[in-house]
Amino acid sequence: MNVVITGANRGLGLGFVQHYLTLGHEVWACYRSDLAGLATIQSDKLHTIALDVSQDFDADGLGFPNSIDLLINNAGIYGPYKNGQSLDKITSEAMLDVFNVDCLGPLRVVQQLRKQVIKAKGTIANLSSKMGSSEDNTSGGAYAYRAAKAALVIVSKSMAVDLEPLGVEVITLHPGWVTTDMTHQTGLIDVATSVAGMTNVIANVDQYDLGAFVAFDGQVVPF
Repeated sequence: MNVVITGANRGLGLGFVQHYLTLGHEVWACYRSDLAGLATIQSDKLHTIALDVSQDFDADGLGFPNSIDLLINNAGIYGPYKNGQSLDKITSEAMLDVFNVDCLGPLRVVQQLRKQVIKAKGTIANLSSKMGSSEDNTSGGAYAYRAAKAALVIVSKSMAVDLEPLGVEVITLHPGWVTTDMTHQTGLIDVATSVAGMTNVIANVDQYDLGAFVAFDGQVVPF
């Protein structure tokens, strides 16, 4: 199986890389500027590609495979921390920056790689967050991150509808509150637990409704 993963140099992305390499699959790991954890992996099945999802790009010549069985859009940012996303302090610039990476990033990647995924009749997994669920939002704040992740759920559902006739399945994932750099190591579960759960959901994508939003534990997230 050919697997492409964005934001693959650390955290959940690196966890996905390690998982699929362990299973013997060919993995194309995309990173923005620093190999980080990818530099420590010795495998002839690992292929690294420098890719900034916040910028428009042309996939031709970057080294992607001719067919892609699984595309995981994992790259994302949180934006300002502490009170930087409060009602009083959130800025237009911060909103646009987070939206550009967390929502437009996956859209850019799918636009560029959809032909390879269609060729394989593959699967696209877009990582959102339960923080993008309006039903789950009881604490407010986090304007940029919540809005971008909510928008990604809608974009991902449209992808699912548009690509289903072409044999491609699309699912949106909630990884849980994971101990990573993004959460400042304050998560409730570790990377291995989250990745194990999400990869199980991906493997059973046909058991869920079209374009479903599903947590790492297999539970559908109300949106």
